Amino acid sequence: MKPDDSGGSQRNVLGGLLGSCSEKPMTGFFRDGCCNTGSEDFGSHTVCVLLTDDFLEFSKARGNDLSTPRPEFGFPGLNAGDRWCLCAARWREAFQAGKAPRVVLNSTNEACLLIVSLDDLKRHAIDLN
Repeated sequence: MKPDDSGGSQRNVLGGLLGSCSEKPMTGFFRDGCCNTGSEDFGSHTVCVLLTDDFLEFSKARGNDLSTPRPEFGFPGLNAGDRWCLCAARWREAFQAGKAPRVVLNSTNEACLLIVSLDDLKRHAIDLN
């Protein structure tokens, strides 16, 4: 199944069209550069974040090592400064621990609002005037 089963474009948390998160490294559940989601995305990879060393260490300590390359899976390993479509529940967990990375609202899928609040996302936004 492809992103957005309705055939239309998915929306961001601000109600606009979902923008690209990152193509270097290529991100998203569908590895299409966007935080698109669908029924098979059980982790809801919907929050576009700007990674920090602090968050990468936090995630590794929680059992999800995002910084170590895994060439056998085509995964380059991530670094501080990279943008990445993060699982909404992991972002919420990091937020509750005071370790949440900054968020790109225009590239964050509205589907994440089932798990995290818009107010919390806005407090960590890098693209909100």
